[in-house]
Parts: sequence; structure tokens; C-alpha cells
Amino acid sequence: MTYQGFAQVYDTLMEHAPYNKWVDFTEKIIKNHHIQVDNILDLGCGTGEITIRLAKKGYDISGIDLSTDMLSQAATKSIEEQLDVTWIHQDIRQFEGFTNLDLCISYCDVMNYIIDKEDIKTAFQKVHEGLREGGLFIFDVHSFQYVQNELTEQTFAEVNDELTYIWECESGDEAGEMYHYITFFQQDNTLYTRFDEVHHQKTYPVKFYEKLLEQTGFHEIKVYQDFDAEYQKPEHEAERIFIVAQK
Repeated sequence: MTYQGFAQVYDTLMEHAPYNKWVDFTEKIIKNHHIQVDNILDLGCGTGEITIRLAKKGYDISGIDLSTDMLSQAATKSIEEQLDVTWIHQDIRQFEGFTNLDLCISYCDVMNYIIDKEDIKTAFQKVHEGLREGGLFIFDVHSFQYVQNELTEQTFAEVNDELTYIWECESGDEAGEMYHYITFFQQDNTLYTRFDEVHHQKTYPVKFYEKLLEQTGFHEIKVYQDFDAEYQKPEHEAERIFIVAQK
């Protein structure tokens, strides 16, 4: 997974993504926990859409991502918006240099890109080390049922003048594992440039994430579904799971 071409078309591909819902959910969770949040670290920030929205609300925020191309897109946006955001090229499984953070977030199923169980645990440990006492960690993942019933073995496609894509989602060897094979055709004057991406993701049952969080020292672990910070509907009805943990 290179993201080199993907970064150029990511915002077009995600133009209907509910970024404001992630921001609203974040602020509702902060309010529900009655804590003061001044500084935030966005893990796997991509092109910075959520990061920048939170920066506009006055938070001191930094974004880290493994893709320099994604970070370049994000930095361009923050400069255009005249926002003071720090963008850092790091792997979220090994990030360092942060202490006394009030909040860490990781959205848009970034955690589903960490396949190995030990790597997930390491990422949780890094977050725990970076947070202050009482700090919060919020992340989301695809629900196990959504992956099994709505994503795998499906083909999605969209055709328009600037960008056309064909996206095939295939099951991996284990339950909850999937491979996304995406072919893009991007308009370049009168021609179309083709490039291909392969994305590997895996989701685990909620209890797995809860257990790892407890093992790394988190407590007050709460589970939410589909951007709702109040109503707890059954997990099997949800598409996106949000997990909140406190240090």
C-alpha cells in the first residue's frame, strides 16, 4: 500500500464522508467525560480533514500519518486555512515525542489497517504513554458484522468525468479480514491515467479491543455505535464501532 496516487484522489473519493459527525462525536464525548481538552493528537490523520476541523475549533492539534503524500495534502490545506497544525511522519505503532496529551483520536477505520494483534497492543501502549492521567483515547473500527455482511465479496464502482474507480472487496483467510482492490482512472487532459491500490484491513470483535485496552492500563472503556454518543444499540446493527478509553 503506497498511497502515492491514492493521496491525490483521496478527497474526491471521500467527498461525501461525514467528517463533521466525527468532530461532533468527539466534542460530545469530551463533554460527557467532563474533562478539559486543549491538545489533541490525530493518529492516521490522512489528508487532515478531521484534524483541520478540530483546529478551527481552537484545539492545539497535531496529526501523524505513515504517508508523506497524505501529509503533504494536509499541510497544504492548513497553510491555505492559516491554521497552526503540526504534521508528523510517523507510524502510529511506533510514534514518539508526545507526553501529557489530553486526547488521542484515530478515525476512519485507521485501526483496521493494523492487522497483527501484537501491533495493535503496541499502538495502544504508545497512546497510553502519550496521554496524561485522565486523558482520553477515542478510535473507531468497522463492526465485525458490517465487514462480513456488507463489505466482503462486494464490488463498488463510480463513474464521473474526473475520476472513475472500481473497488472489489475480498475476504481474507480469517474472519474479519479483507483486501480492497481498487482501480482508479483519473482524467489527465484528454486522457485517463490508471493506477491501482491494494488495501489490507482486519477488524476484531469488540471484546478483543476492550481486553487489549485493559491490558495496557486503560479503564472506563465505553463502546458506541455509528456516531451516537448516547444511544447504545446492539452491536450487530452497527456499521462503525467507536471505543472510548480513559487513562
